[in-house]
Amino acid sequence: MVNNFVKVKCPDCGNEQIVFKRAATKVLCHVCGSVLVTPKGGNGEISGEVLEVVG
Repeated sequence: MVNNFVKVKCPDCGNEQIVFKRAATKVLCHVCGSVLVTPKGGNGEISGEVLEVVG
């Protein structure tokens, strides 16, 4: 089973958000608009702290 979703804590505002780690576009924080995931061709570069892997 592949776990492609993770819960990330925004480094700017502390908001916790579930994101797709293989995102094809930038994923922004819903609260402050900071970039949480930047696409890199495979797994994206996650800017915040990964809190947990979501099934």
